[in-house]
Amino acid sequence: MEYMIGLEIHCQLTGLASKLFCPCACNYRGSEPNANTCPVCLGLPGTLPLLNKKAVEFAGMISLALGCRIPDEIMFYRKNYFYPDLPKNFQLTQYNAYGITSIGVDGKLAYGEKSARIRLVQLEEDPGRLVYEGGSMEKSLYTLVDYNRAGVPLVEIVTEPDFTDPKDVRDFLNKITSIVEHLGICDTNLEGAVRCDANVSVAGGNRVEIKNVSSFADVEKALRYEMTRQKTMVSRDIEVKAETRHWDDARKVTKESRSKEEEQDYRYFPEPDVPSIELGGDFTKSLQRSMPELPDARKARFESMGLTPHVAAVLIDNKELADFFESAIKMHNSPKEIANWLVTDLMGFVDEKEKEAGHYLSGIKAGPAHIADLAKLVEAGTVNRATAKQILAQVVETGEMPSDIAKKTQVTRIDDAGALAQAVDAVFAAEPSAVADAKKNPAAANFLLGKVMQQTKGRADPKAALELIRKKLA
Repeated sequence: MEYMIGLEIHCQLTGLASKLFCPCACNYRGSEPNANTCPVCLGLPGTLPLLNKKAVEFAGMISLALGCRIPDEIMFYRKNYFYPDLPKNFQLTQYNAYGITSIGVDGKLAYGEKSARIRLVQLEEDPGRLVYEGGSMEKSLYTLVDYNRAGVPLVEIVTEPDFTDPKDVRDFLNKITSIVEHLGICDTNLEGAVRCDANVSVAGGNRVEIKNVSSFADVEKALRYEMTRQKTMVSRDIEVKAETRHWDDARKVTKESRSKEEEQDYRYFPEPDVPSIELGGDFTKSLQRSMPELPDARKARFESMGLTPHVAAVLIDNKELADFFESAIKMHNSPKEIANWLVTDLMGFVDEKEKEAGHYLSGIKAGPAHIADLAKLVEAGTVNRATAKQILAQVVETGEMPSDIAKKTQVTRIDDAGALAQAVDAVFAAEPSAVADAKKNPAAANFLLGKVMQQTKGRADPKAALELIRKKLA
């Protein structure tokens, strides 16, 4: 069966100081319920909205990053639907009508070897937040509303239904996250800063929207469940209703919420208190000059340093990790060595749940200076790689510098030829049968080398030790 999946991605512009149409703080988190509000964002009679200019610029940056065309003029519309999280009973958003479009249209974004079309990018205000006292919609006896979030600038990215595999959806969402992080307009580590609703249909049937999904991993799970549900219904000749369903994280199923609204149900009309905004070609040119380096350009630059495409992709998938890498190579210019320590070794200490949440370096006491110092020790031959890995494990726990740990624990390489010869002699004396085997079969000398490394607790130079063993065997 053929599936069609489209996405509606919502990114809060957390890089702003104030809400979209009023001076209330954009950062509402940690405030007492309904404390971060004013007459404007509560929609009280007689108030007038004043558009946040910086929000328009940020939305324009996202549009350009997604390959969208920015029109010369944009407008805001009232999207009417009656729901308790909207204090005004309508949402100020954008709508393509009268030849005037949203701030971004007709884009395209490549992710991996695939791409997806972007239908539109629009700037709108976030609604309030519903709080279920029982912990979930089903268990709660009543629902509370917190309007602190109402009016926070939100960019909605709407894709065409170009996805057929939930795994592709997750890869695409990771790419979007990386872009908004690199633009510096959204802190994706904040709860609810990036949210995604997914629309899915099977065999050309009715479209079902999945909402209330808390993470990208759950978006993938919700889609897999919904695709299976719809496939089963179609195979039994049961009609799939056009509806909105919520993701039940505890039971890992989607549940019917309400019938799906259509465009005409929202009764869009122009917002009379916010005049149309003329952007013009200079707006786009100005944004292009001020935009920071985007993930794809950064990945290409990392590859030019000698990194493999895979390693470069892992680094730029999370801006925090990419910034860590760049800071480390400023202290020790060895990109391949430092990238290897980051991607292969340091990431092994990161909890999987933290990775899913995008907190790659949370709880780890190793900073760029530590990794640069460790790379220096290995490249100078002061410690071997096996010992360096043991040192890294201690660095992650204590935050001590690798060179200090190496001196304190006396794990630096044995440079004294006499000490190394004594270790080899001790192994020859303790392993006569292995020595006899090695004289017949040169490959067996590796066993003796392993014993020397044990004898020296990894401090011997393997090449020098193997050369001494071969001389002694001869």
